[in-house]
Amino acid sequence: MASTEGNKTPAPRTVEFLLDVPLRVTVELGRTKMAIADLLKLAKGSVVELEKVAGEPLDVRVNGQLIARGEAVIVNDKFGVRLSDVISPSERVRSLS
Repeated sequence: MASTEGNKTPAPRTVEFLLDVPLRVTVELGRTKMAIADLLKLAKGSVVELEKVAGEPLDVRVNGQLIARGEAVIVNDKFGVRLSDVISPSERVRSLS
C-alpha cells in the first residue's frame, strides 16, 4: 500500500531522543531528623550525627529514586563514588509502586 502526502506513516520512535534529558543525581551520605531549635544552634564545628554507620555504602539517587550504592573515593582531588551495587531496572520499577 503506497503512502500519499496526506497520509504519511510516522517514523518508528526510538529512545535516543531521551539521552540528552538532564536528571538530578544525588549521592546521599546519610540522613537525620532535627528539631528547628537544634538546627538553629548549629555553628561552625558542629557535628550532625547521621543514621548511617561509618563504612556503610552511599546511596546514589536519580530524581530521588535509588539506583545504586557505592563507596566514596577521591579522583583528581575531587570526591567521587565507586559503584558497588546497581539496582536492576525491574527492582527500580517495583519500588515505584
